Amino acid sequence: MLAAPHLTKGAVGSARIAGVELRVAVEDDAEAIRGIYNVYVENSTFTFDLRPRSLTEQRAWLAARSGAHTALVAEDAGTVVGFGSLSPYRDRPAYATSVEDSVYVSPDEQGRGIGKLVLGGLLETAAASGFHAVFARIVGGHEASIGLHESFGFELVGTEREVGRKFGRWLDVVVMQRLLR
Repeated sequence: MLAAPHLTKGAVGSARIAGVELRVAVEDDAEAIRGIYNVYVENSTFTFDLRPRSLTEQRAWLAARSGAHTALVAEDAGTVVGFGSLSPYRDRPAYATSVEDSVYVSPDEQGRGIGKLVLGGLLETAAASGFHAVFARIVGGHEASIGLHESFGFELVGTEREVGRKFGRWLDVVVMQRLLR
């Protein structure tokens, strides 16, 4: 079992954006996270969820992200403007040193560097937790997310063809990976 880093409710990470704090998510962030996430559920193929999350479901999701498999939020003047998480890559024990990242930014906050702030914090957290590999599974054609991950040294390791279906379209998933050294 990997040890959880010493994370607190305080700031995380070394990257900075004026006025924005990156911190570990707490239960009170569930509604704000849900609000951001559900915009993407309802209006994009960036997540393969087909129905919006309820507050109860979001709280359960957040409760499952503790210790090394954490969730971070980017907060600007008391408002959550983005979030990200580290989740187990697969459930078999030999995969325990690998995680999958997820990053979401409020649509009206895009272009400010929030995604970079969140992904940077997730990578620092993953390294501090002793993980070896971080994976990103990104819907094909989502160039902003692919570019974000490339900027942090992720490399394309494969494409899963037509593995999802949403809005009447077959969707590919691009798999990217970064090894932490």
